Amino acid sequence: MSIEAHDIRKTFGRFTALDGVSLNVPRGKLVALLGPSGSGKTTLLRIIAGLEFADAGSGRILFHGEDVTAVPPGGRKVGFVFQHYALFRHLTLFENIAFGLRVKNRRERPDDETITRRVHELLKLVQLDGLDRRYPSQLSGGQRQRVALARALAVDPKVLLLDEPFGALDAKVRKELRRWLRRFHDEIHLTTIFVTHDQEEALEIADEVVIMNQARVEQVGTPQEVYDRPASPFVYQFLGNVNVLPDPALAQAGGSTGSPAIVRANGHIYVRPHDIEVGRHINGAPGISAIIRYIHTAGPQARLSLEQIRSREPIEAEISRAVLEDLNLKIDDLVLLHLRQSRSFTEDYNI
Repeated sequence: MSIEAHDIRKTFGRFTALDGVSLNVPRGKLVALLGPSGSGKTTLLRIIAGLEFADAGSGRILFHGEDVTAVPPGGRKVGFVFQHYALFRHLTLFENIAFGLRVKNRRERPDDETITRRVHELLKLVQLDGLDRRYPSQLSGGQRQRVALARALAVDPKVLLLDEPFGALDAKVRKELRRWLRRFHDEIHLTTIFVTHDQEEALEIADEVVIMNQARVEQVGTPQEVYDRPASPFVYQFLGNVNVLPDPALAQAGGSTGSPAIVRANGHIYVRPHDIEVGRHINGAPGISAIIRYIHTAGPQARLSLEQIRSREPIEAEISRAVLEDLNLKIDDLVLLHLRQSRSFTEDYNI
């Protein structure tokens, strides 16, 4: 089931949450709505679900070509998973998952045998079989989120919508659960949209990423496309750590055009720390002269905080710990920086 949103506008008083947003989600894809708080991603998700409606006369929502703009949530057959689970504390896992089936109108409600079979199928699917008699308070956060997912799937939704599904979990559980979600999606192939502000999460598990900022869509593409070919300085800076340097630094650093490390806009260049090569300083050699101010070695990469000699501006670089050891670098050492790759765009560059 494909999902389309056309020219959606939503305001709350004087605040514009969505400003003419359009979206196309192909059938069976896992798509991330990614952006900072207040960018409009959750509002867009709720409008797709029918939990909110766009401003009068604004846009349309289509499921597989069918206009559902005026259809209430119950008629859209959407599975919605909230950030904080929203499980019924007084019900067992079995009854939480069966709830959506039991409240159907009499003509559509399955019999008890069908409900039991469906619930146990879902418990097995989300790897919680055998726990049907437990209560939410007896589960971990990750298990509760999987129960919420099973409950959303119980009614055979056309699409699955998840609002910050891992936001309430600790880092380790969040990483485990998002990898599980990717495997789970590959099994069921249900068109899925999930909201997140976690760049790593979106880039790791989504088929396509929709990056939002200030009520608009900044860029749409595969994780590799948006990371390697950002459409704007905002996208570049939002998707990971980045250094912002003045244009003259490009020539000074000996950078070359045509590769994806740098975007030129508004008189600046943007380069990621891992695209900076660090070497011993040689008088007269081309490059950016800098002094090491701090070395952080926890983790697989060494992160260097440096100060540029000419501008006194800070700059960060990432190198392997092996290179750090080979160069025998220490705090207050003078080094030479080269930008391994560079790419320049005209200031009015658009995707």
